[in-house]
Amino acid sequence: MKIIPAIDLRDGRVVRLEQGDFARTRHFDHDAAALARRYAEAGAAWLHVVDLDGARAGKPMQAELLAQIAASGIRVQAGGGVRSRDDVETLLAAGVARVVVGSVAVREPATFSEWLSSFGAERLCLALDLRRGEDGRWRSALDAWQSQSDTDCAELLDGFADASLRHVLSTDIARDGMGEGPNLALYRELAARWPQSEWIASGGVRDRRDVDALAATGVAACVAGTALLDGTLALEEIGRCSRGA
Repeated sequence: MKIIPAIDLRDGRVVRLEQGDFARTRHFDHDAAALARRYAEAGAAWLHVVDLDGARAGKPMQAELLAQIAASGIRVQAGGGVRSRDDVETLLAAGVARVVVGSVAVREPATFSEWLSSFGAERLCLALDLRRGEDGRWRSALDAWQSQSDTDCAELLDGFADASLRHVLSTDIARDGMGEGPNLALYRELAARWPQSEWIASGGVRDRRDVDALAATGVAACVAGTALLDGTLALEEIGRCSRGA
């Protein structure tokens, strides 16, 4: 299982949010492109980037910075505010290797299926930012996590059974940025029920023990943001996981 470092961008700065709350923002004194190079040198093959300004605006807002990050040589998976075909093309033109789509895919699954067919399964990633309701069902948060879908996660995924969906990023919002560890039961269920997809677990990774625990769930990769920035997950672990050590 691979570790994918994460960089969240707000006003061009590297930040982390707690549970997606813009009022609970931590700022880090890092140049985003330089940090990307640091992760690449540590052995990361991919970098996950979230344009938080784009997520709030409903359109990509930091394509120029994404282009600088992509120029560092690392493959960039990026999202935030992708609402149209033009938005996908804008990010791909900036050098992004894989575009992350959330709200549109949940609201308009037929549109997302069309994009998969047009751009290819390797160029797109479905983002499921999940909250568990009182009824026990998982549903996606939308629009920078400010609204909520009524569609059950399982129903949505079953609807993509005939589409060429390969990459799915799943975040348990309750764990994101909280340092409480990942939701292993959720990722174990997702990987077992929809094994045709390569699952990327996001939210709650603290250290190597969490990485090892996630590997046992069957996911293909995990996203690590705060843990790498705070140093509770050593940079060296990126390369070790890449080598299968």
